[in-house]
Amino acid sequence: VAIAGGGPAGAAAGIALAGAGLRVLIADRRSTHGAQDRAPFGESLPPSARSLLRDLGGLDELLADGHRPSPGTLAFWGSDIGTANDFLFQVHGLGWQLDRIRFDAGLRRRARAAGAELVESASLHLDASDGGQSPFRCLLRSQDGATRRLSADRLIDASGRSALLARHLGAERIVHDRLLAFRLFLSSPSGTDRDGRTWVEATEDGWWYSVLLATGERLIVLLGDADLLDRRTLLAGEALWRRLASAPHLHALCRQHDYHPVGRVHGSPAGSVALDRAAGSNWLAVGDAALAFDPLSSKGIANALYTGLSAARTVRAELAGDHQAGARYAAHLNQIHQVYRQQLSAFYGLEQRWPEAPFWQRRRQPAAPAVRADRSDRPGDDRADGAPLSTVSGSA
Repeated sequence: VAIAGGGPAGAAAGIALAGAGLRVLIADRRSTHGAQDRAPFGESLPPSARSLLRDLGGLDELLADGHRPSPGTLAFWGSDIGTANDFLFQVHGLGWQLDRIRFDAGLRRRARAAGAELVESASLHLDASDGGQSPFRCLLRSQDGATRRLSADRLIDASGRSALLARHLGAERIVHDRLLAFRLFLSSPSGTDRDGRTWVEATEDGWWYSVLLATGERLIVLLGDADLLDRRTLLAGEALWRRLASAPHLHALCRQHDYHPVGRVHGSPAGSVALDRAAGSNWLAVGDAALAFDPLSSKGIANALYTGLSAARTVRAELAGDHQAGARYAAHLNQIHQVYRQQLSAFYGLEQRWPEAPFWQRRRQPAAPAVRADRSDRPGDDRADGAPLSTVSGSA
């Protein structure tokens, strides 16, 4: 089994498949020992994901690996009065604010320990002569220019929003919106901030969220539509930092603790994207390659782990002679996508303070026809392939 991508989805699939005795290769563009960019979003893992980590054998490692406990959320949504959701009083207990670099590296270590071959600083491609049938003829391209040819009976696309393998095999990306995320790290000399909750605040032209990282820095993120924001301005200088004043509660928190910006603004696509089919003949898509969620849902990492484990079960079922396993996997992910779309629409619908604002009007109206993006993708500031808007590399 060849897996394109060593993020949470690809690593989870690799752990489960190698643990079942299958020969597994994971191609990951990153390097454990190379220079690393900062965590892409300061992402959180909800308390309900504990069961997924137990299935991967990684719960104890996670708890001991320096991730900051997340006690819940504080949302200024639909009102100027904050609504708190306290995880402590829920059945699964606390969640976590993840150090994604450390979290992803831990999952890759577990995959390697389970017996998977992990090839870092390399990407997996289908050979141009491949006919789209198993065994697949693949090329493993290293960043140093070396190329290795290999054959794979099964493929798993864990390449993120780009979904490179699935698209090569005929799947199409369906883009539901053009949401972008602009993020900035903040530092404070006082070190007085102890609020570990995820802050969420709606504004007229989008919404913000913020988390306190294990490093002591705070991350702020602005979410808005590509055609409504001046992207070039937000990526340059202190425009994003100044724009924080539009979110008065989060702005007050940052002023209270004397925060100031550190480094440049990072930007990337953050909208809802799905494949028209998440499985085909002897291939499966997982994580963001199959379903990429709006950050408002807080489902990204949990979905990556879940689909990685589900894909591994599907591959094992197919190898055992269940020829409908792939179709059931695709149908199940389609059902997840439909429920997600309904839940997302309902949550956006709770915000009624700016009835004339285009951002909110779009999310109150019946869903616009989704766009099949593959034939019209063009590189640029608004990359539809999941690449970062800035020159700084991100991860999906």
